[in-house]
Amino acid sequence: MRASASVEDINQLPLFAQMTSPAREELLRHAVVHSASAGTVLFEQGTMPTFQHVLLEGAAHLFGRSSEGKEVLIEVVEPPDLIIPAAVVTNSPYLMQARVQEASRFLLIQADAFRRTLQQDPALSHALVASLAGQFRRMVRQIKNLKLRSASQRAGCYILALRWKQGGGNRVTLPYEKSLIASELGLTRESFSRALASLQHDGIEVQANTILIHDDERLAAACGPDPLIDPDEELHL
Repeated sequence: MRASASVEDINQLPLFAQMTSPAREELLRHAVVHSASAGTVLFEQGTMPTFQHVLLEGAAHLFGRSSEGKEVLIEVVEPPDLIIPAAVVTNSPYLMQARVQEASRFLLIQADAFRRTLQQDPALSHALVASLAGQFRRMVRQIKNLKLRSASQRAGCYILALRWKQGGGNRVTLPYEKSLIASELGLTRESFSRALASLQHDGIEVQANTILIHDDERLAAACGPDPLIDPDEELHL
């Protein structure tokens, strides 16, 4: 591993926390810390994994693209998660593109070394299962959100989630352009804008990329937060 990496921080990652020191050190001999600037494409959908990416700082956006070129945002990966470990473990093509929207740092572990260590180290295998389970549950929540809620309900619950992530105040800032947020919510930009407009009757005020929440209880009543769709911590009003 490159000397400029923070060994202490990396050792504290959930992926490595329970590994023995010799096993962890051997795996990290096949790893490097990589910094990526905004707009960097980490890999394209359809390509074979050469590394297991572990997000250290920043965020990675996962996009799906149709054969006609239509692109949708599937998920935003946050630290300290792994990026599409299912493709790495099965040595299968990526089903999504990974792109960096802000300056970010990653730990890149050679894919073959990662698979080899999984077979040898139970602690790493258990940590990977936990990561895959968390990703599966997030995907199920996302599917339920898309299939069971109206556009305004999706937008309202998204605002409540942002409120929690940004410290619980009454002012939230949209983290990226509305077209990307709309894509993540399964909406067009126009539908997302209409949903925000309709929610102004339910306790919010839209000021460009800032949302003012004047009545959080009214907003919650309108969008219907659900602990089996929304992560528990994001329901706190």
